[in-house]
Amino acid sequence: MKPKTARIEVDAPKAPRRFVFVLLENFTLLSFAAAVECLRIANRMAGHELYSWVLTGDAEDVVTSSAGVRFHLDFPLGELTRDDVVLLCGGMNVQATATKRMLNWLRREARRGLRMGGLCTASYVLAKAGLLDGKRATIHWENHDAFLEEFEEVDLTKSVFVVDGNRVSTAGGTSSIDLMLSLIADDYGEKLANAVADQQIYSAIRTDQDTQRLSVPTRIGVRHPKLSQVIQMMEANIEDPISPSILARDVGMSTRQLERLFRRYLSRSPKRYYMELRLQKARNLLMQTDMTVINVALACGFASPSHFSKCYRAHYDTTPYRERGAHTSRLSV
Repeated sequence: MKPKTARIEVDAPKAPRRFVFVLLENFTLLSFAAAVECLRIANRMAGHELYSWVLTGDAEDVVTSSAGVRFHLDFPLGELTRDDVVLLCGGMNVQATATKRMLNWLRREARRGLRMGGLCTASYVLAKAGLLDGKRATIHWENHDAFLEEFEEVDLTKSVFVVDGNRVSTAGGTSSIDLMLSLIADDYGEKLANAVADQQIYSAIRTDQDTQRLSVPTRIGVRHPKLSQVIQMMEANIEDPISPSILARDVGMSTRQLERLFRRYLSRSPKRYYMELRLQKARNLLMQTDMTVINVALACGFASPSHFSKCYRAHYDTTPYRERGAHTSRLSV
């Protein structure tokens, strides 16, 4: 039998703060569940109903998560109260969820001063509605490149979560916990937020200064400072690739030494590794944006569509046009 948990003393509100979760079709279950659990546990630890929550969305009654779990909505999109906090829950194919009805509803509610946020990929929908213009925001790292291409007015970061005025956003996954702990701490103090984290056995609480992806050494499984530095330079210069000789010079080694370093640790040449990074970004843009193949090629450092297509086919065994066509067909099924 689980022992009784000691309560955290807080000043109970006259009425609980309501969170309105807007479930977008194919939303990520983890991001949504992590956020709701923080609110539930906060209520339990305080012994008061500090928070309440409801579900809505651009559907008649049911929204399905990317895991196939279905949720019944409490009510359709409608007018909210000014104290509500709106959190959009995004996931796969988020572009399709930015419907005219959804965007108009978001703009209308935003004009009334509501606090709004996007979990996982839902920042895309907020940006599409123009509600992140001039704001700092974040989004899941897989959608980062596409977001940058489409929304130049947004100051996109790679943070785990971002709070900028009355706009909040997370990178997805467990970053919902970090955001909600931050909001709970603002409302009722660090002691309650830490108690909520302990209940979830969440020991590594992150701040908005933490980045969402693993460090380069962790990702590639190699802890070589100069190799990590070169890869960071490559990742930061996709549109205008830097030659191996300049990369080598900038980290204080010869081109031959750089070649040996890549061969030893990554079993490929610097040129090959760089090409794979560029093609990976190109594939993300093809899948997540409406950019023409020519513009995708230019954004990834290819001088011509023909060269881009040739390199893409060699790596992915299909052309950019066929890749996009197949992706579109899968989404329409």
